[in-house]
Amino acid sequence: MAETERSHAPNVRWQTFDLDKQRRATAMGQKPAVIWFTGLSGAGKSTIANLVEKSLFARGRHTYLLDGDNLRHGLNRDLGFSEADRVENIRRVAEAARLFVDAGLIVLASFISPYRSDRRMARSLFEDGEFIEVFVDTPLEIAEQRDPKGLYKRARAGLIKDFTGIDSPYEAPEQAEIRLEAGTQEPDVLANQIMRYLCRGQYFEPMS
Repeated sequence: MAETERSHAPNVRWQTFDLDKQRRATAMGQKPAVIWFTGLSGAGKSTIANLVEKSLFARGRHTYLLDGDNLRHGLNRDLGFSEADRVENIRRVAEAARLFVDAGLIVLASFISPYRSDRRMARSLFEDGEFIEVFVDTPLEIAEQRDPKGLYKRARAGLIKDFTGIDSPYEAPEQAEIRLEAGTQEPDVLANQIMRYLCRGQYFEPMS
């Protein structure tokens, strides 16, 4: 959908500039993309995303990691956890990620993003091959055992409402580019799976 069609303001037009995404990406020696991590709270999304970013950075790649908790301290601090707020949370994140991809970066986005429709919306903002969905598949019982923030315990006690996996649904991806069996493997092993995928897809050039 064209930018002029997506905008609610009829007098707002998308401004084009001489430097485009392809020229920025070529200068960085990489193919821009967003690696979208989805899974339950405590699944290991942020841990794995952090390891992948460190591996990319060590190879001289240009990256940025968008984390759900961090963005709720700023960009999304006005949002709660109702279904409508969750939808808006992901919409804002997807738009921010698109700007980073337009800048030529490899973006890592770590969000529960429980609804398939929201993830489809996010994917629709990117060109083919630019959206890599990573399903961090950790069974609820294992995520709940980990519970690093004590959120499941509070949700079970009724202190947190609309908590994903307890009283709010999580819709698992049906055709994610990458599925990580995070309940049985170590984070570094899972991060290496993603790095191999990126290498095969030529998202970055080997260091000289």
